[in-house]
Amino acid sequence: MSDNQNLLAEQRRALILDEVRRRGGVRVNELTRKLNVSDMTVRRDLDALARQGVVEKVHGGAVPVAPASSHEPGFEAKAGLELGAKEAIARAAARLVVPGSAIALSGGTTTYALAHHLLDVPDLTVVTNSVRVADVFHSAARGAGTTGGAGREGAATVVLTGGVRTPSDSLVGPVADQAIGSLHFDLLFLGVHGISVEAGLSTPNLAEAETNRRFVRSARRVVVIADHTKWGTVGLSSFAALEDVDTLVTDAGIPEVLRAEISEHLSHLIVAGDPEGSDRPATEAHAAEG
Repeated sequence: MSDNQNLLAEQRRALILDEVRRRGGVRVNELTRKLNVSDMTVRRDLDALARQGVVEKVHGGAVPVAPASSHEPGFEAKAGLELGAKEAIARAAARLVVPGSAIALSGGTTTYALAHHLLDVPDLTVVTNSVRVADVFHSAARGAGTTGGAGREGAATVVLTGGVRTPSDSLVGPVADQAIGSLHFDLLFLGVHGISVEAGLSTPNLAEAETNRRFVRSARRVVVIADHTKWGTVGLSSFAALEDVDTLVTDAGIPEVLRAEISEHLSHLIVAGDPEGSDRPATEAHAAEG
């Protein structure tokens, strides 16, 4: 990690977080040398990471915070994190959707952001277990003067699974599992709590893990939409391996070293907001904003 003076703040913080997790802790003076930035810049970055709850500041440096693998934050707690990254990811992911297709959106704040970008895609059938995602489509229909998800010409037909509501406002359990298992989707957009090479995709909620497994089995293509902070996080229950994923859409905060690692397991990586190029396979896939 040298000669990184011109890195964006989010990229620099992702590198710092990776270093903290890999080594179990770092000192400020080590980071200033490796990143070639000022002491004040590093301290601001550590303050930002501490506010996100991913590192703990100690005298002269920082150590990783290892959240309980069974802790599940609520929707509101996650909604305010990485807003810029989620918006860029949502815009890039929306470009993958073809009018008239059947898609599924799992629960999560990133799929919620994506839903807003799908309102103008005509003739979609949307299956979701997210109360928040379903409300995006229903609110748009009400705003257009209709009473249902398909009243406006070309508006999406929305199917909301039943089930038991989780802290993240997803519906899970046997009712949701049965509904999802009987359907087939062209494309699944999957939000995740955590993603890693060893654990694959994971969540702290056991019932949600099973519901997500049903989603993956029912989809022709699986697209994971997750910002860079999800990488390296491991929840209580794994529900899919990286090899089960066709495409990962993430943001430009993910370090190059992780892009190379991801490319060994996935067919396509799309880095939303990366200014260096357009969509390409594996490590060189980008989705430039604009």
